[in-house]
Amino acid sequence: MTRRVVVEADGGSRGNPGPAAFGALVRDVETGAVLATCGETIGTASNNVAEYQGLIAGLELVAEHAPGADVEVRMDSKLVVEQMAGRWRIKHDDMVRLAARARELSENVVQWTWVPRAENAAADALANEALDEQARTGRQAVVGTAAPAAPHPAPEADDLLAEAPASAEQGTNAGPDREGLGWRGRMHGDPTTLVLLRHGVTDHTVRKLFCGSGGSDPGLNPEGEAQAVRAAAWIDRTLDVDAIIASPLRRTRETAGFVARELGLEVDVEPGVAETAFGAWDGHSFAEIMAGWPDELEAWLGSTAVAPPGGETFDAVYERAVQARGRILHDHPGRTVVVVSHVTPIKMLVREALGAPMSVIHAMELAPASITTIAWWPDATPSLKNFSVVPE
Repeated sequence: MTRRVVVEADGGSRGNPGPAAFGALVRDVETGAVLATCGETIGTASNNVAEYQGLIAGLELVAEHAPGADVEVRMDSKLVVEQMAGRWRIKHDDMVRLAARARELSENVVQWTWVPRAENAAADALANEALDEQARTGRQAVVGTAAPAAPHPAPEADDLLAEAPASAEQGTNAGPDREGLGWRGRMHGDPTTLVLLRHGVTDHTVRKLFCGSGGSDPGLNPEGEAQAVRAAAWIDRTLDVDAIIASPLRRTRETAGFVARELGLEVDVEPGVAETAFGAWDGHSFAEIMAGWPDELEAWLGSTAVAPPGGETFDAVYERAVQARGRILHDHPGRTVVVVSHVTPIKMLVREALGAPMSVIHAMELAPASITTIAWWPDATPSLKNFSVVPE
């Protein structure tokens, strides 16, 4: 009898809420063999509902294929992991019902572990396979198999007994799945490469004012336009680009317009890569915010889960930026895509690619009109190719 197994589970929707699916698998810790997999579409739902459904499906697979085994659950949903571990409250009615069902199945769960998205690629792939099948056929899709699959590098025997991370910030991408970033993906197809271009400067940039979504939405000034021209020429000389995507804000759309004219391509808009909404702080300098909102500023600087008054948390920006990345990769497999965005979303995508804690965003300096390039291989392995390169 299998005594120790790992459940890997994920879920997601294309729209949030939108067409949704989950994926789950059970892996034998000793051999690394996959005992069973499943993926299924669930109609229209939110990401969180789909993630909980994936957890439930994974625990049901354990009951069927490894009854009585000790279980470690690994998911890239901090919300689900923290709620099931009892560290976060569950407020939404849908989550309460789903969590209750998961608890009924979790008698033998000995550890709840948050992992970076790149380490949950197998479950994510099952969910996306189901969504793709539904899109192709127009019918509910069920994928997966209970047959043993090819062995996967097993975790160390004492991993199951290690203390679970207290938060997502303690996650790591270390391990066999992260080795040889530039090589292992080549066996499975071409990567999708995102060329992340920060917009050129505006008058707000020069004055160092907070400027995000929902604010005054300034356009490029003459210096910013010159920066965009240089970036467009550099991209044309250096890269073979298939598509251009921009955030909906004016300064990114204008920057993308210079690239589009240089390359002869159209520009698509992706709201998920827009700058943070700074709420009441928009249009103010740091000194003005320090004087007018000292307590709120201190709280904001101390936690990425705190939003400016009327604004958006960095945690929320991370989630939507990663979801946007997923949509772009899905729509442009194996292609090179210029994504014109802003400081915060670009930092979040770098952080996601590196599997780094959220605190790393405060250690990055991203120049105006600079280029950061990340390639994602078909197996979801990322490779940071350059950071904040300023074209000349």
